[in-house]
Parts: sequence; C-alpha cells; structure tokens
Amino acid sequence: MFVAYNIPHRDCGMYSAGGSHDAQAYRNWIDAFATALGDASAIVVLEPDAVPHIVDGCTPAQYHDERFQLLAGAIERLKRQPRTRVYLDAGNPAWIDDPGKLVEPLRRAGVARADGFSLNVSNFQTNEAVRGFGAALSGLLGGAHFTVDTSRNGDGPLPGDRAEAWCNPPGRALGVPPTDRTGDELVDAYLWIKRPGDSDGQCRGGPAAGTWWPDYALGLARRAKS
Repeated sequence: MFVAYNIPHRDCGMYSAGGSHDAQAYRNWIDAFATALGDASAIVVLEPDAVPHIVDGCTPAQYHDERFQLLAGAIERLKRQPRTRVYLDAGNPAWIDDPGKLVEPLRRAGVARADGFSLNVSNFQTNEAVRGFGAALSGLLGGAHFTVDTSRNGDGPLPGDRAEAWCNPPGRALGVPPTDRTGDELVDAYLWIKRPGDSDGQCRGGPAAGTWWPDYALGLARRAKS
C-alpha cells in the first residue's frame, strides 16, 4: 500500500505544506512513482485532502483547474500499471458533511477511471459513520467502491467540539486491522493508511507532521480493542 502525497500547494500551506513545486514536476514525480511500481500488486491512495480542500475553499481558486488535471492525469498514469489499484481521496464525513458536494469535484478529478475513493485518511470517524457516508457518496457516483482508514478510529473521534480535533487527539485507539474481508460489498478494504504513531503536526506536544512519535503509538496500541 502506498500514499501519493505530493500535489502542488499541498495542505493549503498548513502543517503538511509542501509538495511538488509546479505541475510538470508533479507529472514527472507520478511517472517515476508508477514506473517504480512496475507489475507488482499495489494499492495507491491518491493525494489525501486534495479534493476536499477544493470543496471547502482552503485551496485558492486559481489552483483548482490545474489540480483537477493533475489528479486525473495521475489516475491515468497509475492505472497503466497492470496490478495497481487507485483510490482518490474524498476526506471524511466530519469534514465535508454533504456527500453531494464531492460528486462533481471527484468526477472532474477522474474518479471514474480509478478503482474508487478513500475515506477517513488520518482521521478518527467510526466505521459505521464512514460506511454510511461512503454508501451515500457511492450511490451518487454510480456505485463506486471505497476504502476506509482504520488506523486510529477504534474509539472514534475526540468527544466535543474541540479545536484541532484532527491533530494528535488524546485517548484514541487503533481500529480494525487491515483486511479486505470487510463484509460490505462497497468497502474494498479497511487499511492503516496513516501510520499509527506518525504525528499530525506540532500540536498537543507533538513533533513535526509525519514524524514518528513512539508515545502516541503506544497509547493507540494500549487502547486497542482487538
């Protein structure tokens, strides 16, 4: 399993800012990524947050058309690999609460040529909530399948309307271990897309985004139900 996370203007310049410096650099990067996959069996979760940040207005409007083109091109390039499955990220139900708002952006980004969409990446929404949201979005996209990130959702989201509830929230737990036996015909897999223990950013005493944080990882493991 791989996560392609290098879109220009990534994360709206926030904790995980960065990405390719321009469109051509991104195309070159995706081409190298796909070439490296070769004929191996692979799942690629494509650009977490890239589409939802268009929907919520965080990504400036002048970048929207280019982003749609880059995502569609990335799907096309990755799908040339014979055993690569691609899931375009669609956020989580606590972020974009109306699935209808995602339909046209996902279509413009080429989701019809992907294997489906991904939900709950780096987030904490329960499987029940995500499956319900995913089923509704799937119905609007002609039956598209999806994956669910269960790396940290064992106890659901942080209770209450707290600031930065998505960023290193305390008291969370590992969720269902990765499996393609989901018991749901629309859910292709439960995956640990976010590596449990990687920091979300310098909040609540955490290190820089993406840095391994052993204490947080141990807490997730100790609170796991299975």
